[in-house]
Amino acid sequence: MPVIAMTQEMGSLAKDIAVHLAKTQNLAVMKHEIIDHLAEKMDLSKSVIRRLREGKAGFVDRITTDDESMALYTAEEVFDLARKGNVILRGWGATCLLRPVPHVVTVRVTRSMSKRVEWLMAHLETDDADFAEAEIRRSDAAHSARMQQQFGVEWGDPILYDLVLNTDRLSIESCASQILSLVGRPEFQESAASQAVLENMALETHVRAALRSNPASHDVRVTIEANAGRVVLSGIVLHADELIAAERVASAVTGVVSVDNQLRLMANSKLYSSGAY
Repeated sequence: MPVIAMTQEMGSLAKDIAVHLAKTQNLAVMKHEIIDHLAEKMDLSKSVIRRLREGKAGFVDRITTDDESMALYTAEEVFDLARKGNVILRGWGATCLLRPVPHVVTVRVTRSMSKRVEWLMAHLETDDADFAEAEIRRSDAAHSARMQQQFGVEWGDPILYDLVLNTDRLSIESCASQILSLVGRPEFQESAASQAVLENMALETHVRAALRSNPASHDVRVTIEANAGRVVLSGIVLHADELIAAERVASAVTGVVSVDNQLRLMANSKLYSSGAY
């Protein structure tokens, strides 16, 4: 059940490669479904989410959108789609989110700026090369900023990917063939151990998102570790009610078998609660 995570780089032909793989290998290509679910979870319009991701959002959209929640809900969607298998995930930080999972192949598809500009000019039916290049650079800047903010990485760093393909020199079919060759290698075969890594990461993200979405635990920032349904919460909280709420919310998440609450109260909180001040 292959899982392929690819970059989303305007004009790189990554979409064409994904579509070719989907048709020839009977794989699902997931992208817009994530927008649908994010819009519902965050009570935002799909157009606002698109503008935010494409770097086109206005001032009001930017200051009224909870970036941390969007990142968490996006990660939930990516992990859940990866758990189903037989899927190609383009963009949405999937290459970084899924890189720790041994059976996931991460791919960057790139192309020279001149070819990308030609592609966009044809796509938009315009002869304004300066406009097309500006659009591509704006899109690249938005992707780069998001990767830096969420994962602390440089978007173009080749070490982030198992395979980097240049569509200036390789055809769609050749790129697909290279990806499939890697998917078939022993290093990327799904196993009980690799599936466990994915399941644990998914559960940790679901717990973190649940804490974020619940008013009683919205401001809790703690370490979450999951292993076969057993969740450990560790770190420091400000108030006793946050400690209790975090365990309650985590326990209610689907897939959680038990919660080991190792949270501690900040020292000053104990002093205040005892009346020392």
